[in-house]
Amino acid sequence: MIKKLHLLSYCLCLLLPLKTQAVVVNDVTGMTPVQVAAIVQPESTQQVAELVKNASGPISIAGGKYSMGGQTAITGAIQIDTKKLNHVIDFNPEQKLLTIESGANWRQVQELIDPYNLSVKIMQSYANFSIGGSLSVNVHGRYIGEGPIILSVEKFKIVLADGSIVIASPKENSNIFYGAIGGYGGLGIITEVTLQLVDNVKVKRISEVMPITKYYSYFTQHIRSDKSAIFHNSVMYPPDFETVRAVTFKQTQEPLTILDRLKPNTQYSRTQEQKIKIVTSSTLGKQLRKLYDEVDYTKQPVMWRNYEASYDVSNLEPIANKDKSYALEEYFIPIERFDDFYPELIAILKKHQANVINISIRHAKPDSGSLLAWAKTEVFAFVIYYQQATDENSKKQVGIWTRELIDAALANNGSYYLPYQLHATAEQFQRAYPQAARFFKLKAQLDPNNKFSNMMLDKYHPKKAE
Repeated sequence: MIKKLHLLSYCLCLLLPLKTQAVVVNDVTGMTPVQVAAIVQPESTQQVAELVKNASGPISIAGGKYSMGGQTAITGAIQIDTKKLNHVIDFNPEQKLLTIESGANWRQVQELIDPYNLSVKIMQSYANFSIGGSLSVNVHGRYIGEGPIILSVEKFKIVLADGSIVIASPKENSNIFYGAIGGYGGLGIITEVTLQLVDNVKVKRISEVMPITKYYSYFTQHIRSDKSAIFHNSVMYPPDFETVRAVTFKQTQEPLTILDRLKPNTQYSRTQEQKIKIVTSSTLGKQLRKLYDEVDYTKQPVMWRNYEASYDVSNLEPIANKDKSYALEEYFIPIERFDDFYPELIAILKKHQANVINISIRHAKPDSGSLLAWAKTEVFAFVIYYQQATDENSKKQVGIWTRELIDAALANNGSYYLPYQLHATAEQFQRAYPQAARFFKLKAQLDPNNKFSNMMLDKYHPKKAE
């Protein structure tokens, strides 16, 4: 199979810039090396269609490579790198609509729309991620009154396994629309996306510290229905996780205290790196972080919405080295089960002495119908940022407490997020994503030879799970 892919890659070299030799790819954590047959960088939908039509598979799709468990690669595949698939197709400021190719990242979008005083409606906190990757994992952010990104997508163009190009929306080819968003590239390659935009507004940061026992009532009484709240999340402070800082950015007419429209493109800071190392290193470091925040959050800066939405992952570097890496996990819990879940979360993390740097609690409205929906109801998202050693025994230990957390989430009618390490069992996956059978049935119809694959889809495919 690999020899055939090499030959195919050679034949396509006149059409596409690619590496024809086998190459090892990885993700941001450095913990998932995969040898692929070739890397291809198409520059148009038509090039993608020709590639897919002439390939026998497997094909995987990569954008920013911020997923952490092989969601962008599988052994022996042609990996389609979408970075050069980044052209603006149409921009209508009056209608607040943007059509752009899927390899573009959110920073590119922000730089385009900010002069028109427009903002992205839904995205994650960091602007480096590709738009196609964001749709494929159905991202969310810190936006109050919003939810998964599917709620902001008008339509998209997708290349299917036979090389055909299809437009999908909630009304046109809706089965593909709801299957491909959150479908991790399993149905095809999304090449163009039409996104809803919103007004850019000034926001003021405010915060309040409270025991975690008070957070649910605080959120439901003061934040959930506050129309002026644009961003909101709360920080559960390690090592005890019993104190929460609720941080809200509210729309305001007050004068700006930060005049920049967007954050710098590169945000690496030696000081920030040292702060993360201190928090990671010890219990004392985690206590010092709380003291630092007590000072920092006395300030109430006023800034543009786009400024707060333009974080760069260089702010977190270095993410990985030879022996250790920072990683994420995320759990979604119906909001009414908040007080039931968080004590179990804390107990499991403490029992296993997980080196947690931060837990961010966010809010999301229900999904509009994606087959692999993580927000089946209104949910809180618990985003865990932690450090782990990269040896095999350490990976196994992380797997143990991950599966315990998944069980706790499932016991509370919740779910877990799929872009991270593949520790969940097949049974846990099926319980967390009860419409997975419909997804794989649709995949079998659109991609009967399983041309589109990656490590995550391969692990949880029903034929593998049997």
